[in-house]
Amino acid sequence: MHTLPDEPALITWQHFEQTDIRVGTIVEARPFPGARQPAYQLLVDLGPLGLKKSSAQITNRYTPEDLVGRQVLCVTNLGNKQIGKFMSEVLVTGFEDEHGHIVLAQPGAPVPNGAKLK
Repeated sequence: MHTLPDEPALITWQHFEQTDIRVGTIVEARPFPGARQPAYQLLVDLGPLGLKKSSAQITNRYTPEDLVGRQVLCVTNLGNKQIGKFMSEVLVTGFEDEHGHIVLAQPGAPVPNGAKLK
């Protein structure tokens, strides 16, 4: 059996169930001048989980005005990550396009903030 270079390692179903991926609405987006790579500081409304901060390197495809009001998928249980003087609390997810720029992962229709990926 051949494995592809990008083929992921298998995990157990229990490991996947431990990953908490939820939808939230971006309520604030602003440039992150202290970041090593161009990025935005985001504030995401995750419903019952509250407002959470995230840093995202998505400046090639989005402006701050494009982001406010947009729903995104966030990993909420990775713990905090210090990025310069900014504390990121959730990971906003996305996919690389053909140029390596991030396209945000979003639900296909509006869902309640805090809804968990099933």
